[in-house]
Amino acid sequence: MELRHLRCFQAVAEELHFARAAERLHIDQSPLSRTIKELEEELGARLFVRTTRSTQLTRAGRKLLEHVPRIFTALEQARDSVKSAANGFHGQLRIALSDGVTPSRLPALLARCREEDPEVEVRLFEVSLSQQIKGLHDDLYDAGFSMADDVGDGILVTPAWEDELMVAVPARHPLLAYKRVPPEEVLRHPLVLCDPAVCAGHARQVDRILRKHEMEPLIVQRVATYDVMMTFVSAGLALGLAGAAHIAAGREPGVVGRPLAGEPPMLTTYLLRRDTEPSEMFTRFIERVSYLDAADETGPAEDLAAHPTKGLEP
Repeated sequence: MELRHLRCFQAVAEELHFARAAERLHIDQSPLSRTIKELEEELGARLFVRTTRSTQLTRAGRKLLEHVPRIFTALEQARDSVKSAANGFHGQLRIALSDGVTPSRLPALLARCREEDPEVEVRLFEVSLSQQIKGLHDDLYDAGFSMADDVGDGILVTPAWEDELMVAVPARHPLLAYKRVPPEEVLRHPLVLCDPAVCAGHARQVDRILRKHEMEPLIVQRVATYDVMMTFVSAGLALGLAGAAHIAAGREPGVVGRPLAGEPPMLTTYLLRRDTEPSEMFTRFIERVSYLDAADETGPAEDLAAHPTKGLEP
């Protein structure tokens, strides 16, 4: 089995269409079909059921597809490790990011890693939560950050930092009359929230906060990214609920971050790692994460509260 076999298989498995897969690989359809046939003969199993109308994975094909992305990830990491050693690094930390992780503390963490362990390269991988969990079990990642704390056995979950949940409001919206917006007023308006299929942990935490109030939220849209959420808000179509850091980092004009009235609701980001004895290098990384929340006394939420219009006139 060669890498070209796996690349061709992955393209067909993801496209479920030989012509589109061939176009994606920049090859003709005939050599693609021959490569898939070679792979099936070597494995002794049929990988696709192909008719004139559709292409579907067999059970054997689905099993193979579970492994192929990890194979390419492992090869990429092997290549990166060699480059890292050639560039003078003596170690590497592989950190996965998933599930709508708030970016507020990452720059400080990476800067501290660079300052205290300059010979250790930190690599970040943006993956889905399921990929992160599987990658931790398979030793593809040393640790990960997620907003989900229910990740199954064999993974240690530790709170890493908190970010205040705020409401993203369109400029010149009536709710800007409030310095701190009552949650019941937020619930009177249409909301755009994160899609649980993409940001499960973030969505669960926000839903738990909303369930504390008797009113049923009017959710008009679930989106996969915070940028899309802020686009909806900027257009005046809905209010958004997100961490202060995400609102502050938003690129859309016409979006104002406001804190919620009452006790500030907090979103928690967790550090995930295998339940094994960490190396000395990784232990230092864990210690740096534990210092983050205490060191950041004036986070983005306070900045937005002090300057709620972010340069816009309400």
